[in-house]
Amino acid sequence: MSLDAQKLVMLIKQAAVEAVNAKDPMSLKIGEVVSVSPLRISINQKITIPASQLLLTNSVRDYTVNCLDSGDKKKIIFRLGLKKGEKVLMLRCDGGQKFIVLDRLEAPNG
Repeated sequence: MSLDAQKLVMLIKQAAVEAVNAKDPMSLKIGEVVSVSPLRISINQKITIPASQLLLTNSVRDYTVNCLDSGDKKKIIFRLGLKKGEKVLMLRCDGGQKFIVLDRLEAPNG
């Protein structure tokens, strides 16, 4: 391989590494629920994430489970939806376009 080709390969590798590092594909963030309807979570004073960018796990949302109890169909409703003021742990993905809300960090104030 000629010297110019080696330089080109090294530059391509360096550009690829820099692109991955610049994108910052995933990282943990702490946020605070600033609004429930519509859901909005603030990461800092300048950045508030709207509901359209949030993916909720079962530990932070209301959901229903259908089950059988002695042959009878029953629904169990879990009311775990977020409340204003709660701190949450989120996983940022897709270069900051989506955030997975993993869990609460503490009980709400009051």
